[in-house]
Amino acid sequence: MKAVTVKKIKDELSHRSANDLMELCLKLCKFKKENKELLTYLLFESHNEEGYIEGVKEQLDDLFEQINTKSYFYIRKSVRKILTLTKKFIRYSKKKETEVALLLYFCHKLKNFKPSINRSTRLVNTFDRQIILVKKVIATLHEDLQYDYQLELNDLLDD
Repeated sequence: MKAVTVKKIKDELSHRSANDLMELCLKLCKFKKENKELLTYLLFESHNEEGYIEGVKEQLDDLFEQINTKSYFYIRKSVRKILTLTKKFIRYSKKKETEVALLLYFCHKLKNFKPSINRSTRLVNTFDRQIILVKKVIATLHEDLQYDYQLELNDLLDD
């Protein structure tokens, strides 16, 4: 089966009743975990972005604590998993401020991680790529936010 375009789906949904739309949303939630997570964000957390960011940060703290530090292979694997999860949470929000806040927090946790990431070129490259991405996103924000986030970024890089 080939998926139709978003426009066709939108047109079809405009002809459905409220009950039909609710049933379709519930079926989507049951089908895939990401759909359920996105709907949870949209219904319960999108109105409180600060609370959402704090919740994600707590989850990142837990994941960083669970990293197996026996070898850099396991550390790299875990860091990639955490970064993928962070990007997923950023995708749910689609707000640049949330993206900057979460990526800066990820970079902060990665830089302060023990054992040091400086012994692994791949981990340093991952850190550097995220810093470049943060700089690009900061450039698209309002001037006041740019200043605030730039200070935070400079603090991170100076440590």
